[in-house]
Amino acid sequence: MAFEGLTHKLQETFKKLRGKGKLTEKDVKEAMREVKLALLEADVNYKVVKDFINSVSQRAVGQEVMESLTPGQHVIKIVNEELIMLMGGRESKINISPKPPTVIMLVGLQGAGKTTMAAKLALHLKKSNKSILLVAADVYRPAAIKQLQILGGQIDVPVFTLGDRANPVDIAKAGVENAKKNAKDVVIIDTAGRLHIDQELMEELQNIKSEVEPFETLLVVDAMTGQDAVNVAQSFNEKLDITGVILTKLDGDTRGGAAISVKAVTGKPIKFAGVGEKLSDLEIFYPDRMASRILGMGDILSLIEKAQQTIDEKKALEMQQKLEKHEFTLEDFLDQMSQMKKMGPLKDLIKMIPGLDTSKLDDIDLNENEKEMARIEAIIKSMTKEERKNPSIINSSRKKRIAKGSGTTIQDVNKLLSNFEQARKMMKQFADMQKHMKKGKFKFPFFK
Repeated sequence: MAFEGLTHKLQETFKKLRGKGKLTEKDVKEAMREVKLALLEADVNYKVVKDFINSVSQRAVGQEVMESLTPGQHVIKIVNEELIMLMGGRESKINISPKPPTVIMLVGLQGAGKTTMAAKLALHLKKSNKSILLVAADVYRPAAIKQLQILGGQIDVPVFTLGDRANPVDIAKAGVENAKKNAKDVVIIDTAGRLHIDQELMEELQNIKSEVEPFETLLVVDAMTGQDAVNVAQSFNEKLDITGVILTKLDGDTRGGAAISVKAVTGKPIKFAGVGEKLSDLEIFYPDRMASRILGMGDILSLIEKAQQTIDEKKALEMQQKLEKHEFTLEDFLDQMSQMKKMGPLKDLIKMIPGLDTSKLDDIDLNENEKEMARIEAIIKSMTKEERKNPSIINSSRKKRIAKGSGTTIQDVNKLLSNFEQARKMMKQFADMQKHMKKGKFKFPFFK
């Protein structure tokens, strides 16, 4: 995930401050030098770093320390607040036109991920009960139109096209007219990119913008390009007066400097962040949550939202009732694992838990944990429906068949069955405890 290196360096710097009862100007200066180096290494724009360090230093030295905080905590609080302001202060939502359709024009260089982002954005807005039309205006990149049509089909959103020989301006104009005729709420125009910014590209985009007058002109930039992403954002903003930025590949092995620099350099907010390959892997960009992640303080709100989006409430209620009635089966366990997997990689989820020292995660082999989960899934899927419902019928010959079918060993099957039985007993005890507490009959042993 982005910022891993930066987070580790900042945590190490703040660790030195925590032990001090009182901070001198020298302490703050040394800490800020390390913060400055960490930000520069993360590819944050030099001028942005300079202004940021000045702001933090002035506040850290000049302010009275709150009674509830140690001097070290006080500096961390200031860094957190300044980071939030640097990245925009608060989330910036998509502006919806009072007169439909809302026209959104996506721009950016080739390879930034515009076409995929058009579909991701369409899916995001569709969840808010908006009717969407995707417009394929990239006539230069081979198969760009076909790609958008395939992605549109996956999320059940129509794609407007006039083919790859039509003029992009005409396509955009006709697409908006089609949306008006079919009472669509939002039009998302996927425009062409180039490998580098050139006059021809900018003139074409300016002509499209002039013709369709988009309510939002969003620049899609690849976060993995670091400082180049900020330079691209600056150039596009000068020529097109963009209304916002979408960062793609923020889940990659990137230094993350673009996320911190782009708002300060362009004055335009980051509205979304692409955090994975799936069409659902799009997050609203919250500066406060991102600052919290950067400082290694977790992001519990995003974790809760992920759970709410992926966990079926009806199924969760059914699961609770099964636990109370002691009817929890391997089938239910498999279903729970499936819902957990939808939330994303275990490593990313753990990093959202506040108070966790993420630098220590390197000592835990989370990949091995995920492999173990895959083994468990394979074993359960190799069982018959009856075996999943009633594991007690699984004798030695059945175990042999299950092990062979799942590519595991009989010992692996035995381990799963043993662990599941222990877990079921614990769940039964916990459910009984809750029942007694509700009736007011439960007493702790030492109150006898």
